Amino acid sequence: MDYPELVPGVLLRRYKRFLADVRLADGREVTAHCPNTGSMRAVNVSGCRVWLAPSDDPKRKLAWTWELIELPRPDGGVAAASVHTGRANRIVEEALRAGRVAGLDGYAELKREARVALDGEKAARLDFRLDDPLRGTAFVEVKQVTLRESDGHGYFPDAVSERGRRHLETLAALAAGGQRAVLLFCVAHEGIADVAPAAHLDPAYAATLRRVAGCGVEVLARRCEVVRRDGVPVAIRLGAALPVDLERSFISC
Repeated sequence: MDYPELVPGVLLRRYKRFLADVRLADGREVTAHCPNTGSMRAVNVSGCRVWLAPSDDPKRKLAWTWELIELPRPDGGVAAASVHTGRANRIVEEALRAGRVAGLDGYAELKREARVALDGEKAARLDFRLDDPLRGTAFVEVKQVTLRESDGHGYFPDAVSERGRRHLETLAALAAGGQRAVLLFCVAHEGIADVAPAAHLDPAYAATLRRVAGCGVEVLARRCEVVRRDGVPVAIRLGAALPVDLERSFISC
């Protein structure tokens, strides 16, 4: 996914969930739209450099959208993290259509926002449905991961997620019915090298994930790679596979 021309600034604060105050390089302080309804645990760090996308649409209330934040690494460098949760599906879709997700390549058709009707249950929606005359059908649910805890590992979710747990149950029901069901962690933080369920934040989600993984739901993780030109982010792509450790527990350092 290509970015529009991004503008750097320094995060002053995020508030009311959808708003962020940023000081631009020219000294102006602007309010940007924060496209993230979650807790943003560990990626809402005042004083860090952020990247904003400008808009000249007169119908918009805010002329800026917060896209990325650069977080300090232990080695003194920085790791970019995407705070725009709406980008994850677009990043994954681009990779799926290009055949760049091993194991999910080779399907003839892709459908977004796939409706799933299960016996006795309210119809649910999953992010993607892949179909192929030879390979059959695969359902894929995408979750963006940005939480890097103090132990250096990545975790999901970053807060209690009942909706996420329901998605797991839907995937499990599909797998029980003989369908291919996949949970794909889109790791949108360059400093994360592996993923585990965040039992310390949402024990119910962690327990459910471990259970459904043992009942046929595939759990994959892929890291996003930020493409830069002269130090400026110009694109973000789905890159290398990362390990998922379903048994690891967070221990505060």
